[in-house]
Amino acid sequence: MTVNFQYVGVDVSDTLSNFTEEKLKKLFNKYEFLISATVYFKQDENKHETGKICNIELSLPGPRIFATSTERNFEVAVRETISDLERQLSKRKEVFKTH
Repeated sequence: MTVNFQYVGVDVSDTLSNFTEEKLKKLFNKYEFLISATVYFKQDENKHETGKICNIELSLPGPRIFATSTERNFEVAVRETISDLERQLSKRKEVFKTH
């Protein structure tokens, strides 16, 4: 499991990185065809209250899967993004099963 973190305009946080890695580890265990993940944390300059953005891109066979969410804090954004990814992965797994 390879996870790359990029903090864009945000201070680097080890606790946030560890939290995200724990959540992604569950995905990697459930879907064995995943190769790597790239996580971007950003702050929306216009929305200081709700401008915490989390983008996650997953590498796997076929096209990459991408999800993003904007929330009040990064932890909630990570949960939302991973639930979106899980939905996409379950659809992709159905495609793998039919072939």
